[in-house]
Amino acid sequence: MNLTGNTILITGGATGIGLALAKRLVRQGNQVIVCGRNEASLDKARQEAPELITRVCDVADTGSRRSMVEWLKANHPALNVVINNAGVQHHRDFTNDPGIDTLDQEVAINLTAPIHLIAELLPTLRQQAQAFIINVSSGLAFSPMADVPVYCATKAAIHSFTLSLRHQLKPTGIRVIEIAPPIVDTGLGGDTRSEGTVNNMMVTPDEFATEALAQLEADKDEVLMGVSAKTRELGEAMFERMNNRS
Repeated sequence: MNLTGNTILITGGATGIGLALAKRLVRQGNQVIVCGRNEASLDKARQEAPELITRVCDVADTGSRRSMVEWLKANHPALNVVINNAGVQHHRDFTNDPGIDTLDQEVAINLTAPIHLIAELLPTLRQQAQAFIINVSSGLAFSPMADVPVYCATKAAIHSFTLSLRHQLKPTGIRVIEIAPPIVDTGLGGDTRSEGTVNNMMVTPDEFATEALAQLEADKDEVLMGVSAKTRELGEAMFERMNNRS
């Protein structure tokens, strides 16, 4: 993948790994658009990287997402890379209170919103000489942490969807890529990460971005690193080891 001269949309790009990717991609000569729900976070991201183009958008809200899609068509018709990065993570304890009030939002942001966004942007992507859809899953897609079960299930679903989408779009020339991050030191989950991930082979957002972009440049269809490479290799065989902390 050529990492220069693209027009790139990164959802959830105002913080964490999305912002780390955005800042590096801007420096490499790309036009980068980041969207997110929090205007203050977007303003802060633009202060750190003034070249970024920002757009307030809740990708899980149909009206907000479709408004952004129309804005992209009108203002950035050369869009050729979509990175579906927005995600949320919630602890859920089904022996006590599983917090069902946030269930639909977690599933929507992590799973159904990127599927909708892909469908809505496909007409634009088909017009480009080279186009890429990059879905961010997780090392936990392959072996879940039991205290964040819905998050892991949505990431497993994104992994499965990405495989099928790659197969379907192969004749179109649109490349479909999966990035499965390891444990990255971000604010995912509102700083209430799965207990099993804390300080367990954790990398910084900058370390993640460096390695992820190197693998994209090497034309990998699956970007794996750190613990995500191990969970991809061993799958559910790692489940007891990851979840037994007694």
